[in-house]
Amino acid sequence: MLKIKPRYYRWHVDPGVAWSEANTSYDTLDWEIPLGKAAIIALDTWAFHYLKETQGRINDITENKIVPLLERCRDSGLEIIHAPGVQVAVEHPQWVKMVGEGELEWPVYDPEWPPNDFIKSKGDFTKYEHPFEPRQAWLEKRRKQRCFHPLLEPKEGESVVANGEELHRYCKKKGILFLFYVGFNTNHCIILNDYGTTHMHNRGYKVTLVRDCTTGMESFETVETLDQTRAVILHLEMTQRFSVAADEIMKGLAAVRGEVERGRVNE
Repeated sequence: MLKIKPRYYRWHVDPGVAWSEANTSYDTLDWEIPLGKAAIIALDTWAFHYLKETQGRINDITENKIVPLLERCRDSGLEIIHAPGVQVAVEHPQWVKMVGEGELEWPVYDPEWPPNDFIKSKGDFTKYEHPFEPRQAWLEKRRKQRCFHPLLEPKEGESVVANGEELHRYCKKKGILFLFYVGFNTNHCIILNDYGTTHMHNRGYKVTLVRDCTTGMESFETVETLDQTRAVILHLEMTQRFSVAADEIMKGLAAVRGEVERGRVNE
């Protein structure tokens, strides 16, 4: 059993304490999870980001946090599922192929409303289009070259999923209920993708973000404080999801391995 203490934000207060924002605080739970019911979700762990500060943090977190965590997971038998998005997944030999070609597109719009021209800002709706950026063509070219970060390539036997429906089908097949997320970016893909924390939580899974194995895209106002990243972590903790540090999972996995080895000695 994997023993961890997931952190959440407690909106409640104890009896006799004034129910005010100032009196709310973090709290933790005591979980014991069967290893076969849990998985690490490595989300959008790509090799390139166009913002240099974001790329720097991604490289640092990847090398010093995610890689050691995944190595411990592999040694301990905790499953790692790679979710790099449709473009990267369908080209990878370890793609699980549990969705058909017609099921890859997301989101799926109502064909009648809103009008297609409105969605694509065409025709009468062109004036509502997001402003053109002079470097957009270069960025789109780089996006077409997406690939796994060289330190986070799936190892032999690890599964690659393309979207949220496929992640759900795979978890259903394997009996996985607890999803621990690592990857990027905290304030976009982690919370917005259909295989990310919000949508998988809405499907009923217990979702936990490994809070030191992620970073977001910061603004000129937050680049020094990382408040964008911190705010999303807090948001998840405030909305029935959880966070945990990588070291906590690693210690829990070390304990599991120790129990297994002691059991072998006593046989």
